[in-house]
Amino acid sequence: MARKCPTQAKAGSRVIPLLALACGVAVGNVYFPQAVGPLIADGLHVSPDSAASVVTAAQFGYAAGIFLLVPLGDRFAYRPLIVTLLGLTGVGLLAASAAPTLVPLVGASAFVGMATVVAPLAGPMAAGLVAADRRGVVGGTLLSGAIAGMLLSRALGGTVGEWLGWRAPYLLAGVLSLIVAVLLARALPRTPPTSTSSPSSPSPSPSPSPQRYPALLAESLRLLRTEPELRRSCFCQAAVFAGFSAVWANVALLLTSSTYGMSAQAVGVLALVNAGTMVCAPAAGRQVDRRGPDAVNLVCLLGVMVSAVVLAFGGLGGAPGLTALVLGTLLLDVGMQSGMIANQVRIYALRAEVRSRLNTAYMTCAYLGGGLGSWLGARAYACFGWPGVCALVASLAALALVRHLAVPASGAPGDSSHVSTSIVSR
Repeated sequence: MARKCPTQAKAGSRVIPLLALACGVAVGNVYFPQAVGPLIADGLHVSPDSAASVVTAAQFGYAAGIFLLVPLGDRFAYRPLIVTLLGLTGVGLLAASAAPTLVPLVGASAFVGMATVVAPLAGPMAAGLVAADRRGVVGGTLLSGAIAGMLLSRALGGTVGEWLGWRAPYLLAGVLSLIVAVLLARALPRTPPTSTSSPSSPSPSPSPSPQRYPALLAESLRLLRTEPELRRSCFCQAAVFAGFSAVWANVALLLTSSTYGMSAQAVGVLALVNAGTMVCAPAAGRQVDRRGPDAVNLVCLLGVMVSAVVLAFGGLGGAPGLTALVLGTLLLDVGMQSGMIANQVRIYALRAEVRSRLNTAYMTCAYLGGGLGSWLGARAYACFGWPGVCALVASLAALALVRHLAVPASGAPGDSSHVSTSIVSR
């Protein structure tokens, strides 16, 4: 079985914290506009609904970037690809900060969302830099960075925007992205591209050539069709992320309703409380390395179902309801994040030479689930209030649990031995 050389392992352990920082900065670029939407509306003299298109453009751009750009991680070396994308992100953010009207701001936001897909590329790169028995904890470390960016960017963006205007968060994010791009250019090791002219070929030619771009895109769809474990991972994460998105898309409506009568800033405070879940991701990764992805996924799905019950008491209002919201969102976040680590470890074990394309299929499905969850959550809240949102979360988790337990014949629940062996032997 192939093993990591000491030099490569040392390089991997050295750059993992920097990759985690890059994940946080990149993911934060998608989420901080949520906090400055009202400021954009006031600054550009448009309606709040029109200003919300900035957030929508960034999210759709991110989904498009995952599908269109992440597969390039199997064709090009990771270091120049990641550095280039983060540099383009910085330029896009600086352009957004100078946008005179809403239309160019929406266009710049879509460009930023598409280019800031560093996190889905960092995962496969890190998986190739460390030993198989450390991929779970490394995945947890990178996810902690991404979660930190998601949670902290909203609070920081809103605070900076209140002090200095809506353009300031874009300017700060742009400068930070460019700084991290320079650091990555100096620190990331050189890695060869993994893709050859035929990833499924048993004996590559003496001078393999990279796959053409259309073939890379088609490969992600083909992998979804041919890999049962990939489909299982995608379905489970899409369902859980849909529930996660449904809660966070509607908790602002609950907190600002007559039940609580709070301001929109309370949502940012609740997000900061959930920043404590960042420490759970590396711990979940260690459990995946020790017990296997299936066992961890099972616990995560049960935890999400329990969180739906706890969150339902948030509709009571007052101190008891607020306590239920804090505990319920904490449990939901931990379940979603830990399940994401377990699913990624599982799919990275399938085909070492196509990890970026596997991750493309996985992340695209996850974010499509998140978008659908936001849409369903809004309608559930409109028709049935907060209990309807909680029922939706429980139903989605139950569907994911049923699918998770339907293990393909090629594997067994909790069988982590075949995972590690398949990774190391390739």
